[in-house]
Amino acid sequence: MIYNLDYHINVGNYTLKMIESVTIKRSVELLSDTAVITLPSMIAGKAINATDSTLDYLEKTIKAGDKVIISLGYNDTLTKEFEGYIEHIENDDNAIKLHCEDEIYRFRKPLPDKQFTKITLKNLLSWVISQIDSSIKLNCDYDFTYDSFVVKGATGYDILKKIQEEAKPNVYMKDGTLHIRPQYVEIFGEAAYDFMQNIETSKLKYKQAEQRKLLVEVEGKSADGKVIKVESGTPGGERMTIKTSGISDKKSLQHIADETLKAHVYTGYEGSFTGWLVPFCDAGYKVTIVDKDYEFKNGSYYVLGVEVNFSASGGERTVAIGKKID
Repeated sequence: MIYNLDYHINVGNYTLKMIESVTIKRSVELLSDTAVITLPSMIAGKAINATDSTLDYLEKTIKAGDKVIISLGYNDTLTKEFEGYIEHIENDDNAIKLHCEDEIYRFRKPLPDKQFTKITLKNLLSWVISQIDSSIKLNCDYDFTYDSFVVKGATGYDILKKIQEEAKPNVYMKDGTLHIRPQYVEIFGEAAYDFMQNIETSKLKYKQAEQRKLLVEVEGKSADGKVIKVESGTPGGERMTIKTSGISDKKSLQHIADETLKAHVYTGYEGSFTGWLVPFCDAGYKVTIVDKDYEFKNGSYYVLGVEVNFSASGGERTVAIGKKID
């Protein structure tokens, strides 16, 4: 069977007929999914430059905040790979690049300056939503409390990024709801890969849990500046330090340390591999990896992130895996 590349991309009220490439990145470790659509340097047989009227027309027609839907596939069989908004437009080396962001883009609005004391994460996020768009719902599984939290010259996006970087939750928007969930709790789908069939290249390494010596240290700070430290893991190997601000509760800090350790210490593969656009696989998926030559290595893993690259030369999906599920 011959597989012909196909795509359908809507930007605002327009359907893009010509593209040079698309790169999509999705990860549970990043705050937002992103896409970069590169338009060709030649449109209608005419070269684009920074002063070109064609470029002026495009920039007036397509603007930041426009809705973007990207579907990719083969032979008219397409799968939605990205949905979001144009975050900004770049003219680089005579090519126009549309930088896009998923629904988290809606949080790029300024917040009033405010200082909180003894506020739970859920109540903090409820306040942020009330300032951004009260129609957004909240699903938050984290119950820790900030001794102090200062909002100054920040956007809703800045607050979510701080939370994601410090507490390491999976932060995402879906169907009008902001989700703040522990990593590895939700499985959004499943995909299967076989070294003999649909893995094109591999950067996977197989290790025993005993080889993964790791000591996780989480550092918190109380409102009066006192530093509190907790640890989880085994000394003598790699050391990972996570610093949080405004969290002094040892139970909350220990939970972050224990969950981080679980994510990194296991027997199985680590790294990434590259296949094609099919099967579809996404961040938060359960992916099964089969090696018929070394069956003891077969297993299922949590997908940390994927990167999709699409152009006239082909379509490929790189899958980065996290801890072993079973």
